[in-house]
Amino acid sequence: MESRKSFLKKSLALSAFAPLLFQSGKGNSTVNFAEKDNDKFWQQIREQFTLSPEIINLNNGAVSPQPLAVQQAHIENYQYSNLAPSYFMWQKLDEQREPLRNKVADFCGVSTEEIAFNRNTTEGLSTIIFGLNLKAGDEVVVSKHDYPFALNAWQQRALRNGIKLNWVALNLPEENENSIIEKYVSAITPQTKIIHLTHVLNWTGQIIPVRKIADAAKQKGCEVLVDGAHSFAHINFKISDLNCDYFAASFHKWLCAPFGTGFMFVKKEKIENLFPLLSSYESLKDNIRKFETLGTRSFPAEMAVSAALDFHQAIGNERKENRLRELKNYWVEAAKNIQGLKLLTSLKNELSCGMATFEIQNKKAEDIVAFLLNESKIHTSAVLWEGLNAVRIAPSIYTNFSELDLLVDTLKRLK
Repeated sequence: MESRKSFLKKSLALSAFAPLLFQSGKGNSTVNFAEKDNDKFWQQIREQFTLSPEIINLNNGAVSPQPLAVQQAHIENYQYSNLAPSYFMWQKLDEQREPLRNKVADFCGVSTEEIAFNRNTTEGLSTIIFGLNLKAGDEVVVSKHDYPFALNAWQQRALRNGIKLNWVALNLPEENENSIIEKYVSAITPQTKIIHLTHVLNWTGQIIPVRKIADAAKQKGCEVLVDGAHSFAHINFKISDLNCDYFAASFHKWLCAPFGTGFMFVKKEKIENLFPLLSSYESLKDNIRKFETLGTRSFPAEMAVSAALDFHQAIGNERKENRLRELKNYWVEAAKNIQGLKLLTSLKNELSCGMATFEIQNKKAEDIVAFLLNESKIHTSAVLWEGLNAVRIAPSIYTNFSELDLLVDTLKRLK
């Protein structure tokens, strides 16, 4: 019987896929992770990605590319699974699931029995939102700037079950933590059962002081659900720091893991009374694995998350956060005096990190996005939500300063 180890030795030598990994990048270079934070180190990181010469990608908040080590792990897993999928994928490759669960739980500072794998943040949030035992008259605190699919799920619960949504209105950029906390806490009533918090707003990169709001909410008897799509592997924290009951995030955003991979956290004592989104053998058992009954999905992608976590940890949480904030501050400082440009993201370290959003007076966001792409091959994202008419800039660890210089120079040419 062929083991995965022996298969990989042969596949590396014979695979037609392997050469593709090195055609658009310098992925056979090495990274000295002990290197100081300087241009040399970040250039080594950049060379681990297969970047397109056709565009400059400043929309990494949507989904991130994977470094070559992760791509290679994914492809190897895929080829191994194709030897006989029902055996090599469902049985042999899946033997890595519990070690991966241990690894992710340790990274998050929580118990192995509180982590379930799925495909993305939306699936994790939906599992929690639809699985909660809420009844007519129960109240939930949400923000108008939470992710639309999460809000849609809550609105479905309001329509179907008669729960009430209490809306928090943020004035972006929010520059005062206490003001944010007060807005959420003042929305809590004696009927409030849960408060939904987006750790980092996808629209502007605004960081919400989750722990402080969670502490106040717990004092009022509320559970706390955190959307960590844009905080996980972006800012330096552990789930255990947040005092939350539920958390969901994607691996394929800031962790740079394979597309369609994510996870959810449920506090151990909450698992039993949370229904899974899809059918499970025992819906009300207290085993976190009941949330992983999702039908056929890509085990090769899931198991390659381990390589992404290795890459992230080799860089270091704090070093990565500092780099992303440095990149954001660099272009913002250079662009802040452009006529008509208004920044919609706080520059305080505790209130933002790598993403920032701006608007330009009398300009449509879509037109700015198109101009950047047509003039300088810069790919960005328009933000059109709750009155925002803005452009989001989301660099990654492979982004360099010359690309950000080009961004600013191009914006200065905008008429």
